[in-house]
Amino acid sequence: MRDVDYGRAWTYESIVGAIPGVDVPDRVALAVQFALFEGAVLALAGVSDLWTAVPAATAAVIVATAGSALMLDLGRRLRRADLPDAYTHVVFGSSVETVLGVVAYVTLLTYLFVVDPRDGTALVTTLLGHPPSAPATFLALLVCWDVCYRIGVGWWAAVTALWRTLAFDLDQHARRAVAAADRRTAAFGLLQLLLVPFVTPAPLLVVAVVGHVVAVLAVLGVASMVR
Repeated sequence: MRDVDYGRAWTYESIVGAIPGVDVPDRVALAVQFALFEGAVLALAGVSDLWTAVPAATAAVIVATAGSALMLDLGRRLRRADLPDAYTHVVFGSSVETVLGVVAYVTLLTYLFVVDPRDGTALVTTLLGHPPSAPATFLALLVCWDVCYRIGVGWWAAVTALWRTLAFDLDQHARRAVAAADRRTAAFGLLQLLLVPFVTPAPLLVVAVVGHVVAVLAVLGVASMVR
């Protein structure tokens, strides 16, 4: 995570890069992220006897870690390419991905704690028990935020990819760079389908996840065809 230009970096990169003494290779940072979250999942499962929730939690941790990998890869790839400053500023400097993540997270919480119990599904208690323990709930909400933030990143990367294609005439080298970036964004979108089997008791969440992935792929597909 070295040499981050804070005017051209994701919020995630800026926060991690600003921590004193933190200067490790991306692979190490990602491994530490996965190990810390998965270790906490397994520890709480053992203490609270919530082993049935481990597969869902692990899937969410995998998606969150893959999202971090996407952000680091896109950051490196797009900053190295000869791209218009207006584009890189909008992608990295606007922090819109954080806003989208917050909206996704608040929507998820509203569904889980207001709509879902009223419909009789209660996905939270299905996964975390009744009543859910405070430590397990804290970790679940933290992981959910991590996933929602990465979903915001995927959306913003896709929307700005379409805008970039319509607004700028790039040279061949830059086109190859952004095409590779868009493929990785699409792959991350597809990876999010890993969450679907664990939210099947809540049909609206299934529709939301699948619909989100289809929308991201559609936007990237249009960007690719126009490019």
